[in-house]
Amino acid sequence: MTQPAAQAKPGASPIHEQIYARFRAMIEQGQLSPGQKVSSLRALATELGVARGTVQVAYDRLLGEGYLVARGPAGTFVSEHATPAQPARVTQAAVVARPPPTQDAPDHIIEVDGGTPAPFQMGLPALDEFPRKLWAGLMARQVRKAGSLTKPAPAGYMPLREALAAYLHRSRGIDAYAGQVFIVPAYTASLALTVDALGLAGESAWVEHPGYPPTAQTLKRLGLQVCDVCVDQHGIDVAFGRAHFPTARLAVVTPSHQSPTGVALPLQRRVELLDWASERDAWIVEDDYDGEYRYRGHPLPALKSMDSGGRVIYCGTLSKVLFPGLRLSYVVVAQNLVPHFEQACRRTAHGGCPELLQAAVAGFISEGHFSRHIKRMRTLYARRRALLAEALAPYAAEGFVVHLQDGGMHLLVDVRDDLDDVVLASLARAAGFAVHALTTWRNGAPGRRGLLLGFTNVRDREEAKRLVAELIRSFELQAG
Repeated sequence: MTQPAAQAKPGASPIHEQIYARFRAMIEQGQLSPGQKVSSLRALATELGVARGTVQVAYDRLLGEGYLVARGPAGTFVSEHATPAQPARVTQAAVVARPPPTQDAPDHIIEVDGGTPAPFQMGLPALDEFPRKLWAGLMARQVRKAGSLTKPAPAGYMPLREALAAYLHRSRGIDAYAGQVFIVPAYTASLALTVDALGLAGESAWVEHPGYPPTAQTLKRLGLQVCDVCVDQHGIDVAFGRAHFPTARLAVVTPSHQSPTGVALPLQRRVELLDWASERDAWIVEDDYDGEYRYRGHPLPALKSMDSGGRVIYCGTLSKVLFPGLRLSYVVVAQNLVPHFEQACRRTAHGGCPELLQAAVAGFISEGHFSRHIKRMRTLYARRRALLAEALAPYAAEGFVVHLQDGGMHLLVDVRDDLDDVVLASLARAAGFAVHALTTWRNGAPGRRGLLLGFTNVRDREEAKRLVAELIRSFELQAG
């Protein structure tokens, strides 16, 4: 069914005029190249939250004036005769009607031509720096072993579990043996395994607000009541959770680098959270999604390392450290919970992770490549983080202010109050940038506005400046 047209802001030109003006400006400024395919009517209408007929009016005018050409079933393209003009300076942003907030998974990879991830993709490691030759050798070695072709063990490949246990003891202060480590295909599978093993369906769960959207979405699908607990400058507010949701029996947190604000949970809050879990017979899922990457001081110890009562379920990922196609994550539990998680693994629907990949990763870790890779990436990411922040600095006067946190793989850019971050992100994504709005991480609730930008694949200063300039231009709708 066609969506109703969104209402323009008072004093703004009609929506179809704004769409027309935006496309004309992008073509004249060279953001859309001659011969480049543009979005279909349906796709653009869905993206902007307007009626398909509204987009049709704009496209018809662009076709009539020669900016676009229609090629039947192949789609609509920028005319080969369209000549880019000198781009005008950005003067005003976010003048289109606001699309409805969405909660796209931040690690859903948006691709541009050739399958290359779009600029500013979050949760994506530096693909240009992955040691492909070394990895190919490890994979080839495992292919020659018949054991790598067998059906995977439900709880994971034991050499990988052993390697991870040793690594976590060294790097994150977690004291666990291999049997306490369980291999799963993704973070959402970690949540599903935990809820199943602990029998938490039907219970209430604290989630950070703002927080990683797939957490709340997954818990709801698993039958839990989600309770939004506010995040302040010190991370999740335990006192708020106690006061407003006293019956909850699960809390899902990102203590090393809160997702998305970047703050670290201080010692006092960690103690409060552990005390709450002990008193309430509750559980804490620690999502340590990028705890290895801290750029001031040493990486913080995991919350799990303080867990004397066995209340913390530690979740880590290899996909964000190595490459997303790996699809390997892991869960670490207290010794007394091992039988419950083993039974849940045998019941799980995912059927285990491919042993070939697990075996290659086990070798990567046990032979020391993993630690060296993380150390090298920490240095690289610190440099790329600084380059993106430097490129954004000139736009602080226009309302785009970066507040650097101590770690992570993305930047949070505050935007001034009169700009709508949901609209800005929508315009950026329409222009090919994998940008997210902070508001969508709060389920659309009022509060701080900002944009989330990954920096790990920004290779040099020139690229950073070019991408930021193009991003800022993508926010602009020129007058028709």
